[in-house]
Amino acid sequence: MTEVVEKLDVEGMVYKTLLESTKAIPWRIQWDSLSFSYIGPQIEELLGWAPDSWMSVQDWADRIHPEDREWAVNFCVAQSKAGVDHEADYRALCKDGSYVWIRDVVHVVRKDDGSVDALVGFMFDISERKRTEQRLIELQRELETLSFKDGLTGIANRRRFDAVFGEEWDNARRSGRPLSMLMLDIDYFKQYNDHYGHVQGDYCLKVVAKALEQAVRGPRDFLARFGGEEFVLILPDTDAGIAQQVAERCHELIRTEWIPHERSMTGMALTLSVGAGTVVPMATDERQAFLELVDRRLYSAKVRGRNTTVSGEH
Repeated sequence: MTEVVEKLDVEGMVYKTLLESTKAIPWRIQWDSLSFSYIGPQIEELLGWAPDSWMSVQDWADRIHPEDREWAVNFCVAQSKAGVDHEADYRALCKDGSYVWIRDVVHVVRKDDGSVDALVGFMFDISERKRTEQRLIELQRELETLSFKDGLTGIANRRRFDAVFGEEWDNARRSGRPLSMLMLDIDYFKQYNDHYGHVQGDYCLKVVAKALEQAVRGPRDFLARFGGEEFVLILPDTDAGIAQQVAERCHELIRTEWIPHERSMTGMALTLSVGAGTVVPMATDERQAFLELVDRRLYSAKVRGRNTTVSGEH
């Protein structure tokens, strides 16, 4: 009998040594008293709290970040009562006031009658994983932003325009409010590139984009590079009269920049041609047809000698 006891003691010591040598932090909670019967000494190295300071479940709850506490406690208690093994990620309070991301893996130990006897589990430090996940999320957001941004001018690109145009078209159809659009094209831009070179041409596009940004009146007005030397301005809740004023503002902004263009047929400085349209979309209207209408008006502005706006209501 003595040999059996000694063997069990040795096995227990080996098991305890193994538990306490791992980076995972073992623990056990008695369900009836909701108190810790054991927690690994590694907890002090990770969080700064001595093992003997983990007396009750309340100590555990109090050391959870306030933003995580309610859901983590409610989730773990509900799963434990139901006898379901579970995991929970939360931020644990360190003794110095900082926080560490913890993954708590919980196993429910049952009595012979099926009732809960104890909870046993491991705490894992997942702070580095969380930092990596957060960085991946940030990178994804950056990629999404870049995918919607014109690489040269920094304003929105055609892809982003298509998405915003669809949203604003649906908004206008639901609200019965007017939606206006301006399509703007740099006059004689091919001649500009041929005369000044493509490097200067790229710089010119950047200057024009920055100038046109000043025509944006609020958060819903939307400017994008449509392609090449062509830009587009979406003006939600804007009637034809106001759209005409915004078009004139665009002409004025470019005049103020006074970008030299010796090969232009409209003068010695860069100018724009603008097509404008306003619509209150009905159920049978198609946004592509409206876009094509505004594009035809831009073409008409070019035919009429450029440096002008052709507008109207749909």
